[in-house]
Amino acid sequence: MSEMFTDLLVAGAGAAGIAAALAASDLGLEVVVVEAKETFRQGSNTAMSTSMVPAGGSRWQAAAGIDDSPEQFFDDVMAKTKGTADPIVAKALTAVAPELVAWMTDRGRVPLELVTDFQYPGHSHDRCHAVADRAGQTLHRSLLEEVGRRPEITTIVPMRLIDIRHDGSRVESAIVETPDGSREEVGANAVVLATNGFGARPDLVSQLIPEITGGLYFGGDGSTGDALAIGESLGADVEFLDAYQGHGSVASPHGILVTWATVMHGAVLLNSDGLRFGNETTGYSEYAVPVLAQPDGLAWVVLDERIDQACRPFADYQDLLEAKAVRWADDEQSLADLIGASASTVEATLSAARSAAEGESSDGFGRTSWEKPLRPPYGAVRVTGALFHTQGGLRVDANGTVLRNGTPFTGLYAAGGAAVGISGHGAAGYLAGNGLLSALGLGYLAGRDAAGTN
Repeated sequence: MSEMFTDLLVAGAGAAGIAAALAASDLGLEVVVVEAKETFRQGSNTAMSTSMVPAGGSRWQAAAGIDDSPEQFFDDVMAKTKGTADPIVAKALTAVAPELVAWMTDRGRVPLELVTDFQYPGHSHDRCHAVADRAGQTLHRSLLEEVGRRPEITTIVPMRLIDIRHDGSRVESAIVETPDGSREEVGANAVVLATNGFGARPDLVSQLIPEITGGLYFGGDGSTGDALAIGESLGADVEFLDAYQGHGSVASPHGILVTWATVMHGAVLLNSDGLRFGNETTGYSEYAVPVLAQPDGLAWVVLDERIDQACRPFADYQDLLEAKAVRWADDEQSLADLIGASASTVEATLSAARSAAEGESSDGFGRTSWEKPLRPPYGAVRVTGALFHTQGGLRVDANGTVLRNGTPFTGLYAAGGAAVGISGHGAAGYLAGNGLLSALGLGYLAGRDAAGTN
């Protein structure tokens, strides 16, 4: 087994790992990034996201006249999670978020813009920053292109981190392995675990998050719990292993995300009996389980031409159109025929929703956000509930340093799905963009802090 040396070894080339590498590179560190999956450019959770990065108090908000702040964002996180989110990590991420999105644009050359056409559940202000086509692949590609411009960053694919050597209190080296079983020891002053969570491990999902066991897995194939296994072998603290981001609208059988912007613009979800089954605007994460509880685990997103036009900037929605997953019906009778329901039931359901949207009555499920009533013709997409990624993992401090018995393990960091997120327990605490903020934010914080270990 040969040995090489680097200032910082990063395991994982998604948003978390790349942010860590770039931030460390800014401070003059030599960085080696190892990535186990050759499919990471298309098959990582970053690439599969809608590129939303929330930040309260950003310069984009200031330019738009939006009075927001890290403190307000933190309050929103705690409200959505009913006070259960890790307060240290939540405070650190909401505080660094305005600096993070500016750094991504100024140093990472990611062309971010402020999303103001709709507001996701739980966010009190327009604060999600995204690329124009709302595609995670576009954001990821920009970050990877910046890595390619940095000679101090070496990326090796495919190579997997399998173990860490230490002196009992700080990192000394890492053991990496290629697919043919060849191993190498890499001396390193610091290691960032950025291999995401365990969503691609059905056995762990069944054990730790049984409520979503029956859902489609719609995340990166590299999320096999590597960081969790390595951390636990070192005696690291873990928390929130029941937390996850779900989604209530992945087109079936097409396997394409139906953006929840449809709902925020006024769409509803019906089951195969033509009935609504909840308040869709509570959030797309917590709506995965209610969708799976419907007959055959399926539902229909019902929208109209106005919503169709509003969602066309999304790359995912364009993919839906190309796949002909959006099917159109001229009226309620045609829509009922399409989904196999009673026409009278569909008419009554949409009539009640329209009445609530127009303010003529209260919604039976408590929905108050409609934007506008639905008008025929109707578009319909058959969907199922899905698990996107897990939100629990290794406990970290405000710099992303892994904790062991509450004490920082010098030189060992975790970011993104490898670490605890800021979603509390279960699915209901997830705010749009929490996943990318935890990945990019903790990666950025870890990369900067790693300079202190060198």
